Amino acid sequence: MFSSVLIANRGEIAARIARTAKRLGLRTIAVYSEADAGALHVRLADEAHLIGPAPAAHSYLSAERLIDVAKRTGAECVHPGYGFLAENPEFAEACAAAGIVFVGPPPAAIRAMGLKDAAKALMEKAGVPVVPGYHGTRQEPKFLKEKAYEIGYPVLIKAVAGGGGKGMRRVDKHADFEAGLAGAMREAKSAFGDDRVLVEKYVASPRHIEIQVFGDSRGNVIHLNERDCSLQRRHQKVIEEAPAPGMIAAMRSAMGEAAVAAAKAVGYVGAGTVEFIAEASKGLLPDRFWFMEMNTRLQVEHPVTEAITGLDLVEWQFRVAAGEPLPLAQRAVRITGHAIEARLYAEDPEKGFLPSTGRLVALEFPTGEGIRIDTGVTAGSEVTPYYDPMIAKVIAHGKDRTQALDRLGAALARTRVAGPRTNLAFVAGLVKSEGFRAEAFDTGFIDQNLASLGAVPRAFDRAAAAFGVAHLLAREQARIAARSFSDGMSPWDATDGFQLAGNRDAALPVLVDGENVSAALSYGSNGARVTVGGEGAAADAQAIEAGNAVYVLRGGRQTVVRLRDFEEFDVDHLDTGGLIVAPMHGKVLAILVEKGGAVSKGQRVALIEAMKMEHALTAPIAGTVTEIAAVAGSQIAEGAKVMVIEGTD
Repeated sequence: MFSSVLIANRGEIAARIARTAKRLGLRTIAVYSEADAGALHVRLADEAHLIGPAPAAHSYLSAERLIDVAKRTGAECVHPGYGFLAENPEFAEACAAAGIVFVGPPPAAIRAMGLKDAAKALMEKAGVPVVPGYHGTRQEPKFLKEKAYEIGYPVLIKAVAGGGGKGMRRVDKHADFEAGLAGAMREAKSAFGDDRVLVEKYVASPRHIEIQVFGDSRGNVIHLNERDCSLQRRHQKVIEEAPAPGMIAAMRSAMGEAAVAAAKAVGYVGAGTVEFIAEASKGLLPDRFWFMEMNTRLQVEHPVTEAITGLDLVEWQFRVAAGEPLPLAQRAVRITGHAIEARLYAEDPEKGFLPSTGRLVALEFPTGEGIRIDTGVTAGSEVTPYYDPMIAKVIAHGKDRTQALDRLGAALARTRVAGPRTNLAFVAGLVKSEGFRAEAFDTGFIDQNLASLGAVPRAFDRAAAAFGVAHLLAREQARIAARSFSDGMSPWDATDGFQLAGNRDAALPVLVDGENVSAALSYGSNGARVTVGGEGAAADAQAIEAGNAVYVLRGGRQTVVRLRDFEEFDVDHLDTGGLIVAPMHGKVLAILVEKGGAVSKGQRVALIEAMKMEHALTAPIAGTVTEIAAVAGSQIAEGAKVMVIEGTD
């Protein structure tokens, strides 16, 4: 076993690796960017070293800086986690050249599986079933469009390099192919530095099922059963579970054998995941699944496999990298119970899942039997636009699927997070949804149920807003009451609205989620009552104070309330007309219109990249572009002006 490890990553995976490494007696060496100076993974490590500014390209993606720190600190091995350089063969080779063990597969295996087109050709030779499609080298748009027509719509355009849903587009109609191709290639170039794509048949009623494989340097390869990752949005996983609902022994055996064959075909060593797509309209059948790709690293969702097997996969990674044989043979792998993981992200489902940034004003997770929390942040941490917006993974393990779902639902209900917008209410709704609990789902489940899951534009929670206003008023009254009469107070200075007869009503201007709102105050014999939009204060809400604001948490949603003085009240922004602002911090990828040009309502006018995803801004009205305030290639802050459109009379 090694004596020291440099963890070449950040966030929850760096913290997770550090905990296992410490248990095994390894000295843990963290790295951090300027944005992560106070991060949890830095505090958990035995020592930590600055490697550059916030942008990943100048810190976590700098192989030279990472190798330099590893050499200076005497690290015997480097664990790359997932993301960043985890699947970069050049980084693995650089580690070896520096005499440092790379905790991962051989560079040749990474290369073989790193490009989807070559990997699928290799899998076909190995007898692994592959989805029909074009996996060749030609990239001319006209040619690819012809191939898509031959394959038959709908099709998936997928980046040859990388994964995580980036550089991927579903196209349902021939007329939409060019736009889908351009978007996929642009996003692939930004995320992976490679804009090549392949085109595949989109499978109806698809279930995304993956097999965890492990190999050692002695030629042994086994699998640790499957995970179901079908609950996705934008091709990114939201909830994962193990074992897969509806899995039968014959299919598990067939899929496991195919995954092992795939790993052996590339001489695989270490932890890897072979991902399959299954056609599930008639249930999971052993002849209805196809290879999609292999991730040559540890997966985000590995905790559900650890829960049902009782194994520590990071420990296995260290042992295999140190030259030890696999700890278990295939026949010794067991499945105990059921496990489900929900990914808690800083994003706003009510605004198209736009990333959200800012300080975590509050962050509390529950404890209890069968509950595990993997996180890389704490209350007070800053969620920045530079990295993946994950806050935590909430994992529940139970004796069966029903108990695991119940435990996960209860854990999410007891989770408190305030500051950036999150998907907490959304994932809680998924866990409670009838279709998911009844195992009636596929990869399209989320898109088909956005409205019922609350992932559509909604009015602010008026009862929560009223609760927030009442809380702020009570705070102000308590503050004033604390002042003694010796400071010049008299009974006539009271602010409780008392009068000798009748009720007294008043309006109070407040900000609710940044929107100007008038709260109604009614003072009677029973004290003050606050209503917003006719609704009184909620009884099931929680308030978290932060400066002049209160964050009201109710049902997983967050409502931010601030008091406003009358003289500060203005209505200039209530009718924004054709003003287009940046919905989040990010980089302006492209301005798609020109000043003076005519646009139609809903037309795409600009592209912004944030947290590794591309977002389109559209025209809110039809008219003429009168001002363009943003420049392609520049960084832009949330709320900053992008352009102005003057409406057509």
